[in-house]
Amino acid sequence: MKLCRIKTPGGIKPAAVDQSGVLRNLSEHVADITSATVMPDSLQKLADINLAALPEISGDHAAFLSDVRRIFCIGLNYYDHADEMGMPIPDHPILFMKACEVTGPTDPIVIPKWAEKTDWEVELGIVLGSRALHVAETDAMDHVAGYFVANDVSERHFQMERGGQWVKGKSADSFAPIGPYLVTKDEIADPQNLSMSLDVNGKRMQTGSTKTMIFSVAHIVAHVSQFITLHPGDLILTGTPPGVGGGQKPPCFLKAGDIVTAEIEGLGDMRQEVVAYQD
Repeated sequence: MKLCRIKTPGGIKPAAVDQSGVLRNLSEHVADITSATVMPDSLQKLADINLAALPEISGDHAAFLSDVRRIFCIGLNYYDHADEMGMPIPDHPILFMKACEVTGPTDPIVIPKWAEKTDWEVELGIVLGSRALHVAETDAMDHVAGYFVANDVSERHFQMERGGQWVKGKSADSFAPIGPYLVTKDEIADPQNLSMSLDVNGKRMQTGSTKTMIFSVAHIVAHVSQFITLHPGDLILTGTPPGVGGGQKPPCFLKAGDIVTAEIEGLGDMRQEVVAYQD
């Protein structure tokens, strides 16, 4: 099932994609797509609905989850990305957080005030569907609700040259676009074999596959749960393949007016304009 939230003149409405690819309004069944919606029992109730009998809906996509509580991220999780950055392969997942609100797949990316090196990172996102604490890797997928396309937008100047704190280079407003859908895990046969790409102004910058991830989805969920209790609606961004702006020769970064498109096989795509910060 593909779940989303659609901007309409009457407000944001919950929706799902039927077997013909048509967006259907879920309002008569749920008020919104929330952390409670992604829990196993709730997802099963939605899966049992005859979507074709529901009214069609259209509009721009909002962030697919209305009440994201936390965004966890994994750094340097692709062998080929670590190589392009000249950094060693980590022994354990590198964990950090984005301290900003999520935005939708067509909302603008805003270059922060004083930014110098705003970069892109297409990533596979995980949505937690149930509480996870101290789970084994063999059981980790039981806690996953589904997947989504993410862009871990990063200001490298803040991240690398202002004290080495990743969170402050990752957390500006608009730096966590997600969508267009939450795709439930039953729709994805193998999350470790999905093609990924990101273009800037129509030029392919990132081409990769989740098969080159150092730490798998199951490993990541299990690892984070050893230290932090994960809850339904928590998001985890799992790292980026090669081709980020900081890895180009010479490096290049986003500027106002750029158009960024990001896509992952089976999960849809995002298209966003880059705009300048305004006081």
